[in-house]
Amino acid sequence: MNYIGSKLQLASWIFDEVGGVVGVDLKDQVFCDMFAGTGVIGRKFKGHVKKVIANDLEYYSFVLNRNYIQNVTKIPKQKLYIEKLNNLNTIDTGFIYTNYCKGSGSGRQYFSDKNGQKIDVIRKKIQNWKKEGKIGDDTYYFLVASLIQSADKVANTASVYGSFLKNIKKIAQKELILEPADFALDSATHEVFNEDSNILIKKIQGDILYLDPPYNQRQYGANYHMLNTIARYDNFTPRGKTGIRAYNASDYSKKSKIYASFEELIKNADFRYIFLSYSSEGLMNIDDIKTIMQKYGSYSVIKKEHKRFKTKMNDAKNITYEYLHVIKK
Repeated sequence: MNYIGSKLQLASWIFDEVGGVVGVDLKDQVFCDMFAGTGVIGRKFKGHVKKVIANDLEYYSFVLNRNYIQNVTKIPKQKLYIEKLNNLNTIDTGFIYTNYCKGSGSGRQYFSDKNGQKIDVIRKKIQNWKKEGKIGDDTYYFLVASLIQSADKVANTASVYGSFLKNIKKIAQKELILEPADFALDSATHEVFNEDSNILIKKIQGDILYLDPPYNQRQYGANYHMLNTIARYDNFTPRGKTGIRAYNASDYSKKSKIYASFEELIKNADFRYIFLSYSSEGLMNIDDIKTIMQKYGSYSVIKKEHKRFKTKMNDAKNITYEYLHVIKK
């Protein structure tokens, strides 16, 4: 997924830096990815640590991480489920087609008509299988995660879901093919949460806390509302031209609240090591981050140049810096 703030390109660097700072065998460590997003960092550490704890405020993120992190054993009949869902009759006028496809008269065009109908029929079948007891939680989250990622590949947007394109772009014209959201097998037990980070931090403990909070005023719940709608598949009245749903507003995207929320999180963290990934273009500046973090432990910072998230391929100013702030409490 082309995701705001994705650490896909930085995952190996982060893994190496964390290992270097901690300096012990990670297999004895409990690692927490507090703002997990699509699960890139948790997936990098899975299989190398004693336990991964993953959390995110957004429900689509919970679904993805519930699959990629908490699922550890092979899904029975995985190939058969994927084949059955791909071969369903796609003539359907469900919630996605009705509210987010042009052919329904909604005025919105997040997906082609055919793909909107296919999302509906697949999502309904997954829900029915779960309701009828034909699949358990592991299979359910695997299939919903597979649909979220497959639908995202044919979305008619510039990148995020804050708006849709007037005309169907080439990749959105392709037929949606459900592809499996394969996860790494593991012998460990992991946990995934869907909570406010500042509340959850008081309930958990571990060795390594990795923080990758939103760094600007863009709210993930607004930019990825469509993924939440596919994940939840509930009934609500879409609002406005974009058909947005009610969404969580993170304090980490509010300049008036971010510093107080950040310090509260650091203060309440029952973890020996804390790592904060933060962009040079973030709402918090490096000096203020240092001032807060060094109150609670021995502080250091590591800097790396990388390409920023962009929605236009001709964006020339695409270099930014990622800072990895570290404290040993």
